[in-house]
Amino acid sequence: MGRYVLRRLVLALPVLLGVSVAVFLMIELVPGDPATVLAGDTASADQVERIRHELGLDQPLPVQYLRFVERLAHGSLGESTRTHREVLLEIAERFPYTLALALGAVTLSTVVGVGLGILAAINRGRAGDHVTMGIAIVGLSVPTFLLAIVGIIVFSLALHWLPVTGARTWQSYILPIVALSLHSAAVKARITRSSMLEVLGQEYLRTARAKGLRERLVILRHALKNALIPVTTIVGLQFGALLGGAFIIENIFGWPGVGRLAVQAIFNRDFPLVQGTVLLVAVAYLLSNLVVDVLYAWLDPRIRYG
Repeated sequence: MGRYVLRRLVLALPVLLGVSVAVFLMIELVPGDPATVLAGDTASADQVERIRHELGLDQPLPVQYLRFVERLAHGSLGESTRTHREVLLEIAERFPYTLALALGAVTLSTVVGVGLGILAAINRGRAGDHVTMGIAIVGLSVPTFLLAIVGIIVFSLALHWLPVTGARTWQSYILPIVALSLHSAAVKARITRSSMLEVLGQEYLRTARAKGLRERLVILRHALKNALIPVTTIVGLQFGALLGGAFIIENIFGWPGVGRLAVQAIFNRDFPLVQGTVLLVAVAYLLSNLVVDVLYAWLDPRIRYG
């Protein structure tokens, strides 16, 4: 297993290199001159040229890219053009809030989604199946931002139960986590149902029942473990996306996370900060996929990595 993890980390390097090229070229593809944006509309041509020289924008693209990679190799993502602080420090301050949001949303959506999927599978064709799948369809149909806005109107403005914005108390986490969880829970419920129905027809479950095991043990100990393999893939992808920042939800709730930081950086044309957040998303996806691959072997002993 250790050799497999090491090999996957090595294979991730070309992916990160490709991402670094794409992130670097973002500045060139964005309309306008970054130096002019930073200098302001009233700046003189000499001031703009001095800023361009300080940022190294007057150098050829290959030279600029090599300098960018050199900074990355030394653990630096550059300096924010708005706050003049290290990008890594800016992201590190916001990342705990995004991590807490991601963990809460993934945990809640997994518990609810897998629970509904199991309930639908063991009641296939009956009322429990129709009700749970109806809930899942609603969850898939309602946009996340709409649920967030309705939650604010009802629970914050009308009932005054929960805060509207910020992350000052534990109550502040409830609405963002619930808003992020609905769609994810619906996806997991449908996938769990399909996977469970496929597993429930396997011969080893008939053998387990023939040995006298209670139905609850058959479902939870034998069927669910194998049925969770496709669900694990979805959990990993969703967690990786949330680690990169839930951009819409964080902005609706004024959440001080990476997603809101990225949106502010885009509006401010803070290109080093935008580059840093995009790289964070790429790394989050790579690490999430690696963890998911390792979990496969734990969920299904038949899976082995050479």
